[in-house]
Amino acid sequence: MLTLLEQLDKGTLWHSPGGIHPPELKQSSNTAPIARLSLAPEYIVPIPQVGDLAVLTAQKGDHVLKGQMLTQGKGFSYLPVHAPTSGVVKAIEPRVSNHASGLPVLSLVIEPDGEDTWAKLTPAKLDELSNQAIIDKIKDAGIAGMGGAAFPSHIKLNPASEIDLVIINGVECEPFITSDDRLMREHATEIISGVEVINKLLTPKRIVIAIEDNKPEAIQAMEQAVAQCPIAKGLMRVTVIPTKYPSGGEKQLIQIITGQEVPSGAIPAQLGIVVHNVGTAFAIQDAVLNGKPLIERVVTLTGDQVAHQGNYWLPIGTPIKHALQQCQFSAQTQQKLIIGGPMMGYAISELQVPVLKGTNCVLAPSNNQIAEDSPEQACIRCGECAVACPALLLPQQLFWHSKAEEYDKAASFNLQDCIECGCCSYVCPSDIPLVEYYRIAKSALRNAAEEKRQAEAAKHRFEARLKRLEDEKLAREAKAKAAADKRKKAMSGSDKDAVAEAMARIAAKKKAAEQSAQSASETGTPETNTSANNNKSAAVSAAIARAKAKKAKQAQQASGTSETSQNAESNAQTDPTAESKQDRVAAAVARAKAKKAQQAKEADKASDQQTEAASPSVSGELDPQKARVAAAIARAKAKKAAQQAAKANSGQAQAGQSQANSAPTAHADAPSDEQSTDTSVTDSNATDNQSAQDSKKARIAAAVAKAKAKKAAQNSAESTDSKQATETITEKTSTDAELAANNDGQDDKKARIAAAVAKAKAKKMAQQAPSASELDDSQAEDSASEADTQAKQDTVADAPSSGPVESAAEQKQARIAAAVAKAKAKKAAKEAEQSDVPATSEASKQNQHDDEAQRSDTQAQAVTPTSAPLTAEEQKKARIAAAVAKAKAKKLAKQQEE
Repeated sequence: MLTLLEQLDKGTLWHSPGGIHPPELKQSSNTAPIARLSLAPEYIVPIPQVGDLAVLTAQKGDHVLKGQMLTQGKGFSYLPVHAPTSGVVKAIEPRVSNHASGLPVLSLVIEPDGEDTWAKLTPAKLDELSNQAIIDKIKDAGIAGMGGAAFPSHIKLNPASEIDLVIINGVECEPFITSDDRLMREHATEIISGVEVINKLLTPKRIVIAIEDNKPEAIQAMEQAVAQCPIAKGLMRVTVIPTKYPSGGEKQLIQIITGQEVPSGAIPAQLGIVVHNVGTAFAIQDAVLNGKPLIERVVTLTGDQVAHQGNYWLPIGTPIKHALQQCQFSAQTQQKLIIGGPMMGYAISELQVPVLKGTNCVLAPSNNQIAEDSPEQACIRCGECAVACPALLLPQQLFWHSKAEEYDKAASFNLQDCIECGCCSYVCPSDIPLVEYYRIAKSALRNAAEEKRQAEAAKHRFEARLKRLEDEKLAREAKAKAAADKRKKAMSGSDKDAVAEAMARIAAKKKAAEQSAQSASETGTPETNTSANNNKSAAVSAAIARAKAKKAKQAQQASGTSETSQNAESNAQTDPTAESKQDRVAAAVARAKAKKAQQAKEADKASDQQTEAASPSVSGELDPQKARVAAAIARAKAKKAAQQAAKANSGQAQAGQSQANSAPTAHADAPSDEQSTDTSVTDSNATDNQSAQDSKKARIAAAVAKAKAKKAAQNSAESTDSKQATETITEKTSTDAELAANNDGQDDKKARIAAAVAKAKAKKMAQQAPSASELDDSQAEDSASEADTQAKQDTVADAPSSGPVESAAEQKQARIAAAVAKAKAKKAAKEAEQSDVPATSEASKQNQHDDEAQRSDTQAQAVTPTSAPLTAEEQKKARIAAAVAKAKAKKLAKQQEE
């Protein structure tokens, strides 16, 4: 089997799929040699034309020379732009581009000076230049593909892989175009010189010059030039291929010459093949050997509307209008003007557009040459487009997805492999401009790819910024740490201690704040916790104030009792006849003082315990449930201590009975602790006062005691305080009753006064106390049982203290007073329960004494200072204390009745 090179030497050709045979219409322009036109009034040089990253070096008003470089850049695909002629830079402004869109592009406008003066050129010999120098000269000359694609030539001449075959494309299969044909006829030797430069750079194994068989003059000229080339023997040959469109396409030409198909998405260099146009080879030799940049090219001006059709050397930037005018162009109605051939070219609407490096033809056809555009019709799915496609694509599928703007799906059908030859549009019976749809889809895909590239670049910039900020942060922290270590080393011992203490305080403060926040989140919202803590603080403060006030009053009472005892002793010395009675009074006073001192001690202890139990709740260390438990424990301890004190007082009373002859006792309720001292003082001085004065003093004392009991009920914070107050009142009332019973001739009257005072007190407390339904049944039963037990203890404790009665009359009076007190207590309990039941006959007899007690109560309230407003907690506790007192009175009344 012959190798590929051997087949190439024999001239073997392969068949290419698809393709069409449109009318050639080349005879109108290829008969005359290449000519030149006069200078245009201005030249429009777009910036950039090929590549990117161009920077304009000329400014408005500068004088430039022919071939002078106008831009600079460093991009890999960058190509510079040169001045097409000498002149002055007239303007730098956007001008209409030589593109199907007609969008404006930044352009440099040169007004020629008519001298056409060249810039300094640097000719060279091929043997004296290195490959890199050759590539640099080609790049600086701005040479791009002259076949129409305008791809930078220096990139194709510096491939990454080894090249085995170089194809010089002289096919020129597009109808009407004859620029390459005339160039090969007239400049075959220069083209072969350019091929020698390419051979030095790529060193291929074979070089094939492909020409269609419809160009016999060009074939003959090229064969003669190859025969005269010293390196052509065995390396370079001219191959003639059949005329068929689009056999001039790069991939199609490779398939015809070698039989190899370029894979989708690949380039010919991956197969070891490079393709260059004959015009590109001419420009390469002109740049390397003569030092001339690419500032002009051969352009075919053809069409029925052009009088002098032919090929012309047009400088880059020459306005199309000027070139057509020089050829006597006459426009018709709705004249079409096409850049390129009729198959792959595009129409322009503005004549003042410049000639570019890829412009090989300007076609101005008549209506007879190219018919008017027909309206697009529905696809009939004939499949002719698929048969004509030289790239073996599915034009019908590409059309559907492109029209539906489903560009991703169109790309999946190898849209990028379309060479936009126009064969599908040429054979379509529905006159669908398929190539236009494909171009729009390709443009959309390019835009999407560019946006994606920019997004990736932005992402990389953002990540780089984050990394830079993080590095700067770490650097600052390291710098601060180093400075802190330096300060720490230079710090003395005292400074270190101060710093450590400050850090400890900060840590403790932070920990306390965290604990406070945690406790606040567990117990409720911060506003609720704050209000609860404020209420607790107020309650504790009120309890502490009450305890202190009570202790101070007890101290005053103790001093007052001492004075009373001294007065009693002085009276006893003054009145020897009342010595025995004074002895009994002194004994009773001593017992009352001992009992009161014990109660004061227990009250102080209970107050301290309550304060300690309430303090944690204020500070937030205990919750309200724990505070209530602590208060209950304190009340239980106080109750137990009161019982023990009562038993001790009973023992003391029995011991004092042996010393005293008799001491009658009358049990009645007294309202407060202060009344015992006041009543004792009144009774100790009663021997020298009259009966009326004693009665008045007793009523005043009862009213004062009532006012104090009311105030104590309002300010009470705990039920224990109410219980202790009730027990104290009962015990001190017993003492007052004993003292009152000892008065000669006034015992009966004082007993009635005491009973009236007890009635008024019970009635007043019943009015202030809430209904029994406000308390739980269990609480009322407990309160009643406590009141019963306390009453029994008081009876047992006070019973021994009552000595034998001196006479039968006094005993009778004492029994009558006790019965009256019992009846009135029972009546008071009924009034508290049934709310204002009419008084009995016995109660009506005491109305006068009640009125006097009420007036005394009013006077006492006027004298008593107004207490501060109570909190909700204190009011609740006061109501509970009043209910407990009511239950005790009711229980006592039932016991006395039984």
